[in-house]
Amino acid sequence: MNREIWEGWTVQDFIDELTLQLDMIMSGQSRRKPLRSRAELEKRRKDNQPYYKKTIPEVVSRFAGCYGIKE
Repeated sequence: MNREIWEGWTVQDFIDELTLQLDMIMSGQSRRKPLRSRAELEKRRKDNQPYYKKTIPEVVSRFAGCYGIKE
């Protein structure tokens, strides 16, 4: 979680930045539908990460595990 990804941002920083937004989506408190697959999760995270627009496998794995997304 402490691996630096981009200019001082670590894996944990990206997780912290995205948690609230993803919690709202997955709990139905957003106009966006909850994510159903790992591919949807990966695309959404990549598009909404601040600054760095590449997939970070640790971030995807963390959120997939939290929400029981297996595929």
